[in-house]
Amino acid sequence: MSDYKYYLDSGIFNIQDGKFAEAIENINKSLELKNDWEIPYFYRAVAHQALENFDDAILDYTKSIQLNEKMTDAYYNRAKILLSRKDIDSPDLNRAISDLEKALELDPNFVDALYAMGAAQKKVENYHKALEYLNRAIELQPEFVHAKALQKLILTKYLKCL
Repeated sequence: MSDYKYYLDSGIFNIQDGKFAEAIENINKSLELKNDWEIPYFYRAVAHQALENFDDAILDYTKSIQLNEKMTDAYYNRAKILLSRKDIDSPDLNRAISDLEKALELDPNFVDALYAMGAAQKKVENYHKALEYLNRAIELQPEFVHAKALQKLILTKYLKCL
């Protein structure tokens, strides 16, 4: 079979089944046939991220964005990697914030990106800005437990308001 879509679809099904190494193999075959489309890079990044191959995931999210700068989820996922990496001493928080800003520019109601931006702003000790993002997330999703918990933590521990 020499159809790039067949291999891409197989890779996506592999991801859904938790077979991430197989997904990467299939998506690589798809990219051998057609490498000017953002979608295979995005899904290969998802598989790499699941396998904790963070550098490869970042490279693929970046390639996906280069091919289509409106890849909201690629910005968000790349930022999530940067915010959560424990394998490096000082993750690039400014790049993560920049990615989240772009994701929110493309989709202002992206609740998970609002929460991630709140967490990122907390990490850079910009607590009032963190609360702004968390408040927006809670407005959009009133039962967002994690956003409420982070909001309360910032208010009680860092701003000592409660």
